[in-house]
Amino acid sequence: MCRNGFEIRSTEGPTLARDHRRWETGDRPAGDAPGAGVDDERGEHLCLNGPSMEELRIPLKPPPGNPVVNCRVFSDDIQGRDCGDQASRWLSRYLDSGKTFRLVQFEPQMSPRRPAEQVALFPTSEKVAYPDIGAVMLLSEASVTELNTRLDRDVTVSQFRPNIVVSDCEAFQEDSWDQIQIGSVTLHRVMSCGRCIFTTVDPETGVKDPKQPLETLKSFRQCDPSEKHIHKTAPLFGQYYSVRRDGVLQVGDPVYKISH
Repeated sequence: MCRNGFEIRSTEGPTLARDHRRWETGDRPAGDAPGAGVDDERGEHLCLNGPSMEELRIPLKPPPGNPVVNCRVFSDDIQGRDCGDQASRWLSRYLDSGKTFRLVQFEPQMSPRRPAEQVALFPTSEKVAYPDIGAVMLLSEASVTELNTRLDRDVTVSQFRPNIVVSDCEAFQEDSWDQIQIGSVTLHRVMSCGRCIFTTVDPETGVKDPKQPLETLKSFRQCDPSEKHIHKTAPLFGQYYSVRRDGVLQVGDPVYKISH
């Protein structure tokens, strides 16, 4: 951990392009979740907002003179550039746990990690910074809609924190997309996403449900017995991909399934 730091999770996803997986900070209490986004005018600042909090604006790129701190993510060592005392004071005040929290950012020259636990399933070239498994996770809106037919209260796709959301397909069709192309980017499916208790936290309010939707997912989205050593009892919802060809993808791009 980075001085009691954890990756920002279970909050509404900011639009941070490729940098959004490079930030790490502390967990937070239940209640209204903080909002995050990028300055719309120049795209040079990360902006954080929270109830009864002034807006925090910090540079997307921390000053090079800021110290590099050692972090620990899932027992792996990794570094991060400290984002300064202003961010630390804001987060520590918001989290209100009596501890001091620091915000750090991963930089390209720092040594990345290999994906946790399921390392053998990813290409040897696959590296991550602060995510536990992989950097690209895809989920369809139809799968969330199907899940909602089984719940008393609907959830949104943001509750599952994908960074690629696909529309106009059938529920769970993404389970069979072994290789796809979106824009100029080619992606190869590595494994299903085993879901944990973070899915029970509403990203808009920060409030944790005692059971749902995790309990319902467990009732119909269990893995094949041959994969129990990987997922154990975690239900599967969404797919992890590795990037085979870099490029640009945009909202509205069609998704092509590549056949062999």
